[in-house]
Amino acid sequence: MQKPGIPKDEEARLKDLRSLNILDTSEEERFDRLTRLAKRMFDVPVALVSLVDENRQWFKSCVGLDVKETPRDISFCGHTILGDEVFIIPDATKDERFADNPLVLGEPHIRFYAGYPLRYLDGSKLGTLCIISPQPKVLNEKDIESFKDLAELAERELNAVQLATLDELTKISNRRGFIILSQNSLDLCIRQKIPASLVFIDLNKFKSINDNFGHVEGDKALIIFAEQMIHAFRDSDVIARLGGDEFVALLTDTSYEQAEEIIIRLEKSIANYCHENNSKYEISFTHGIVSIDYNLENSVEALLNKADSAMYENKATD
Repeated sequence: MQKPGIPKDEEARLKDLRSLNILDTSEEERFDRLTRLAKRMFDVPVALVSLVDENRQWFKSCVGLDVKETPRDISFCGHTILGDEVFIIPDATKDERFADNPLVLGEPHIRFYAGYPLRYLDGSKLGTLCIISPQPKVLNEKDIESFKDLAELAERELNAVQLATLDELTKISNRRGFIILSQNSLDLCIRQKIPASLVFIDLNKFKSINDNFGHVEGDKALIIFAEQMIHAFRDSDVIARLGGDEFVALLTDTSYEQAEEIIIRLEKSIANYCHENNSKYEISFTHGIVSIDYNLENSVEALLNKADSAMYENKATD
């Protein structure tokens, strides 16, 4: 048996997959509708939307199987995400890569398999739409095109989760995405009594960048700032563009003093970038920080309002 290889972008791929917060979630009609349609269209007993993480393939939608996941090292979908096109095995018993695979020798006794990789917004492959039969089968060119069309619908549904929570310009979370992601992190901190701080950021004189250099340059400044935030903060921190020139970050396991140190690092990083790239304008910001007070309301919205007020107090003294 040939185990599936590891994609070159594995680390980024897994980060993309985790960012969707879709693993181990409940069944959804929008995916189940597509697997039911695939089962009917291609006259197979099994159709799946499969997502491949570090150690397993997990089924977001599963028609015709009683299990929700199988090990990655015996998965057919692990092979599919290594390529760009439909991966077809007409008869697994006659393919030396799969003839002795446990999924061929035992349940579900795979003979025919066809899978198409489901891509994330940046092109990384998170999983597959696949169809399976215990009988050998061949797809013609028309079948393959129809299967690809169906897979692209599944891909759109998968990415719709992220598109609804992603800022289109900077590619970091938008306000909605921040509320969803940060509330989960905040609830964990509160339960475990872990310190956390929220930083509200407003760019200084951003309007003058748009007025003097144009909106294209203003958009570029926002993108640069978001990139510097990614470099300055940790993977465990939740960062977002709230809208306009306002940004925010939730820092878990971080005191007020530690948050200030991180902000100083961000300021230096942006200053260095502008200097090294001979920027025509300065990118600077004013910030406000609030930390969890376990005796007060600690919803994300409440912390945002407090940090916003702190930011405006700081801006008034600048």
